[in-house]
Amino acid sequence: MYKLCYFVPETHLEKTKRALFQAGAGKIGDYDCCAWQCVGQGQFRPLEGSDPFLGKKGALEVVDEYKVELVCDDSVVGEALKALKQAHPYEEPAYEVYRMEAM
Repeated sequence: MYKLCYFVPETHLEKTKRALFQAGAGKIGDYDCCAWQCVGQGQFRPLEGSDPFLGKKGALEVVDEYKVELVCDDSVVGEALKALKQAHPYEEPAYEVYRMEAM
């Protein structure tokens, strides 16, 4: 089992969650569409060669974003990451993947 965390602007929050759920992520026992989310601030500066969804090249951008966490079974984590990247508006979405151990 894996835990997937990612950061997304509110405009694409539901779209990314739907894509992940359709890929099979967010299932815990007899429940699906399981996720946890909170609002925070992200920052980045688009460099030369970038094509930013938000902000301008060379300027620091601070944006309200959601952090979303959900679980992925070993068999779907690869497809879930593909789905996230396709649904996410950022050229380089920020995400984390953690392997979880059963206790």
